Amino acid sequence: MTAEPAHANPLAEDLDHILAHTRSLWEPLRGRRIFVTGGTGFFGRWLLESFAYVNRSLALSAHMVVLSRDPEKFALKAPHLMKDRAIQFVRGDVRSFTVADARAQNCEAPFDFVIHAATEASAQLNADEPLRMFDTIISGTRNALEFAVATGAKRFLLTSSGAVYGPQPSEMTHIPEDFAGGPDCTQAGSAYGEGKRAAELLCAFFRKQHGIEPLIARCFAFVGPFLPLDTHFAIGNFIRDALAGGPIRIGGDGTPLRSYLHTADLAIWLWTILFRGTPMRPYNVGSAKDLTIGQLATTVRDAMGGTVEIVTAKTPDPKGAITRYVPDNTRATSELHLKEWVDLPDAIRKTARFASLS
Repeated sequence: MTAEPAHANPLAEDLDHILAHTRSLWEPLRGRRIFVTGGTGFFGRWLLESFAYVNRSLALSAHMVVLSRDPEKFALKAPHLMKDRAIQFVRGDVRSFTVADARAQNCEAPFDFVIHAATEASAQLNADEPLRMFDTIISGTRNALEFAVATGAKRFLLTSSGAVYGPQPSEMTHIPEDFAGGPDCTQAGSAYGEGKRAAELLCAFFRKQHGIEPLIARCFAFVGPFLPLDTHFAIGNFIRDALAGGPIRIGGDGTPLRSYLHTADLAIWLWTILFRGTPMRPYNVGSAKDLTIGQLATTVRDAMGGTVEIVTAKTPDPKGAITRYVPDNTRATSELHLKEWVDLPDAIRKTARFASLS
């Protein structure tokens, strides 16, 4: 793993952006404690970076505890977070970590908030080991909820997924939270989506039986620093290809429609949902500005100022159904007054710049 760049913080502009749009949110966290699972992942890293920055900027005197399977490995990537006295890392598996495990590592309850962001959004794991994927989501969520109850936490944020809706109907341009579809439960490949659906149901059980307040963020697609550039995320792969001098390779026919929210905006949305969202009222988290994968490749190339070739593996079938993965985010924008502040070309440039420095 590559250590953090030694020069000026490449996230400074984004962290200022997050603070500017969340400044009024943080009073409930002043002097309080928050527990985070999945804090070393893509989403979690943004939560940690923004918490550390806001905590210092507003002198909140808040404390965050982060569950990690391998704190030493994360220390190589983010030594500044490991050294932050307001952040404590504890070792453990989200499926089995208990209050006793926390105490054994000098981590005492109570907690005021829990964020459960620990799930591998791995297409390969979902395809090769669907049972492990499903079990991690279900066991991890139940254990995180039980930990929240045992430590006195009231507000519990679950990072769910747009995968809970199953395939988006081709005639539906933007999928709303009240869409009653779902993944095909007869297919092993539905492990991730069905797992997230069951995780939301577990939240409903714990609200009814324990009075906890679960907040549900159904997350779609994102771009920004810390995005892996070598997995199944098309936008990450396109940025990688462009940085390497091209060509940008489209694995399919380029016709599926997607949308992308910048990760600094993602952090703003997640913190807002945690502090101001309505319990058990899911919020779609993602951009409503859709484009095809082919258009995305062109946008990446143009945003990065290049003239690299774009290669499409398959010829589009004019009779083929349109596939979409695009949220209707009206609930978040109207009820919580959230916005898409960072446009896609700028988000791409930020991601490429960070990758070049890492």
